[in-house]
Amino acid sequence: MSSAPTTELITANSLFIQPKSHRLRFLHFYETLTNSHYYYATIVWAVHTLGGIITPANPTYTAEELRHQLSLTKAKLIAVHPEYLNTAISAARSCGLSETSFFLLDSSSSSEIPTIDHLVSFGASHGENYRAIRFEPGQASKTIAFLSFSSGTTGRLYWLLTFLNLTYLLWTHIQANRRINDPTWASKYVAPGDGSIVVIPKFNFPEFLGSIDRHRITHLYLVPPQIVLFCKHPAAKERDFSHVKFCLSGAAPLSGELMSQASKVFPNAVIGQGYGLTETATTVCSIRHDRKLGTVGGAGELIPGITAKVVKSDGTLAKEGEQGELVVKGPSMAMGYYNNPTATAETFADGWVRTGDEVVIKGLEVFIVDRLKEILKVRGFQVAPAELEGHLLLHPDIADACVVGIPDEYSGEVPLAFVVLSVDALKRIDGSEVAAKALKQDIEKHVSADKVQYKWLAGGVEFVDVIPKNPSGKILTYRLLFFRSEAKISLPAATRPSGLYKDVEDFQAITDKTLTTI
Repeated sequence: MSSAPTTELITANSLFIQPKSHRLRFLHFYETLTNSHYYYATIVWAVHTLGGIITPANPTYTAEELRHQLSLTKAKLIAVHPEYLNTAISAARSCGLSETSFFLLDSSSSSEIPTIDHLVSFGASHGENYRAIRFEPGQASKTIAFLSFSSGTTGRLYWLLTFLNLTYLLWTHIQANRRINDPTWASKYVAPGDGSIVVIPKFNFPEFLGSIDRHRITHLYLVPPQIVLFCKHPAAKERDFSHVKFCLSGAAPLSGELMSQASKVFPNAVIGQGYGLTETATTVCSIRHDRKLGTVGGAGELIPGITAKVVKSDGTLAKEGEQGELVVKGPSMAMGYYNNPTATAETFADGWVRTGDEVVIKGLEVFIVDRLKEILKVRGFQVAPAELEGHLLLHPDIADACVVGIPDEYSGEVPLAFVVLSVDALKRIDGSEVAAKALKQDIEKHVSADKVQYKWLAGGVEFVDVIPKNPSGKILTYRLLFFRSEAKISLPAATRPSGLYKDVEDFQAITDKTLTTI
């Protein structure tokens, strides 16, 4: 259990002293998802104390994916875990940044790049230069704190979160009037809300269980794949979780069956779901704390400060029990999309945010019926089909492609690619099942070689004659899925990508690299 000491906080602040006329854009690149670091909250807090901007990056990005984010955000300073330093340097150099733009989150590193220890020393000797930012009235609502991506790194959307948004989120935690002991999620709001944070360097389920028991964790924020492990992994059956008082699932739907199983694992806990978007600064709905179990299929009730309306396809307001798009407003809503007025106008209007999700509200409970947006959720991570489709089209044997999500017990959904082959590829295969199988494997490797693991085609590759589209060019994914269902197409085990797990143990091996709570 740790909380970064005041010395480190001052040191990090001292590092980022800049002229008042210069707004700092700071790329926070280190293991935030799988190798969590106890300095994470300190660095975020320090940069924000100086009015700087944080743009988080997934540490498992390839150099090309990180280069794309660097070029868009124009980040100048990078905090990196030593394990990912080579990737970060490769990406930074292609954007004109040198190694002087880095510092390491490992004091024991032998690299010549400055470390946290150097910052501590610098801050201790220059504390008199530290000046925390003081906002004038109304300034916090216009000053950017986070610049984060929505719809994947190669998507067009990266949203802006202000200091007022952060203040509101902190207020909601304090209003909840509970002490949060949370190992991995929402860490930047826990400490100011009088909570304690347990930091686990890498997700390993048995070690995760040991930390929960050793520190007597009371509040868990999980994703459904982790709840599956609690319900199925042999190591969980040996533990007593009676001290857990609250368990919230997010990032993907939690089935009623899994919720029921979880109630047996956590007999004294309130168990339910939450719902939110990056554009709403996470939470919009959550389970009430005075309930034992959330409503099956429900995403919870609106949290304090959020106003919602349900808009039908004809633009009129839906009545209770009628289906329509959920549109919300509140102090936590993002400002919009950076340098993209067209996309901002499509999603943000007069303080309201279009969620892109079809819902029904019954009583106070919000039920997510369907996702209007086509973004996939793989183990809680967002995957943009357009990103994978564009990459697939770079393969010389592919003429057209469509990526969809298919249900998966552990990941919620996984990407499946429908592919139209080029004329030359069809001639080479010439009806040979062996040749077709080899080409599918080559296409899967084409993706796995350049994308992080949760973007791999774990659903497989299917060859089709044509990608069905409407007159305006929109892909009709439902027709492809209907064809697949009717034809009962299944991918032979031998053609599945090597990262596709077969059981809980395989799943654990993958979570060591990719699973996180968000």
